[in-house]
Amino acid sequence: MDAISQRYLMCRPTYFAVDYAINPWMDPTAPVDAALAIRQWETLRQVYLDLGHTVEEIDPLPGLPDMVFAANGGTVIDGRALAVQFRDPQRADEAPAYRAWFEAAGFEMHDPKHVNEGEGDILLAGGLLLAGTGFRTAHASHAQLQEIFGYPVVTLQLVDPRFYHLDTALTVLDERTVAYLPEAFSPGSQAALRRLFPDAVLATAADAEVLGLNAVSDGRHVVLPAQATNLAAALRDRGYETIGVDLSELLKAGGGPKCCTLRLRQGKAGK
Repeated sequence: MDAISQRYLMCRPTYFAVDYAINPWMDPTAPVDAALAIRQWETLRQVYLDLGHTVEEIDPLPGLPDMVFAANGGTVIDGRALAVQFRDPQRADEAPAYRAWFEAAGFEMHDPKHVNEGEGDILLAGGLLLAGTGFRTAHASHAQLQEIFGYPVVTLQLVDPRFYHLDTALTVLDERTVAYLPEAFSPGSQAALRRLFPDAVLATAADAEVLGLNAVSDGRHVVLPAQATNLAAALRDRGYETIGVDLSELLKAGGGPKCCTLRLRQGKAGK
């Protein structure tokens, strides 16, 4: 398996906190160690650098504790960037900050017509855009994705509120296959996934419950939560090299490695 050198955007969790609850993982009464969250995030960033990837950073803003979850900041494919519109008002001010970063970086900008939460719900898998809906990103936004990026869009219906974004229930491993938790999807979406990816790696509920599927793959290396041991073993059996990271503090807000990582695709064919 060949690794593809990737360019990522990340946001240091300088202001990380759990001050509100907009998903089932968040408990504002539970203690949060912001300094530990920063150290865990720095470890993740260093893993990417050690693998030869490029990491760019957007400046965090006070009052936006979830801005660390850069995957929700946009969708960037073939040099085009679709800005986001968050469902929840607590995150609304992240959208213009990310949009300004994309514009300054020279991407061709497109503004959203409907609620969409970036790569949290929009994942490129080979020649297909897998698009989640059910909790955050509006189904109506999927048509805009196809018009902007020109890839066929496959709608996937999420049904378990713990897996509120597509990237908590499915990870793209390479251009040919994915790993996912079947029961996180509606029956019709499960059937579609079986047809599209008959050789997919199926995760267990135990691994999904530590956000094991919130992983980042370069085609050979898969960076995933260290607690997802069964999934890591299944991936190694398929020939992938796994790297476990502990993001237990960020998990308190419902985030893992993928949530912290937005892929910036500059060229054609998703490269």
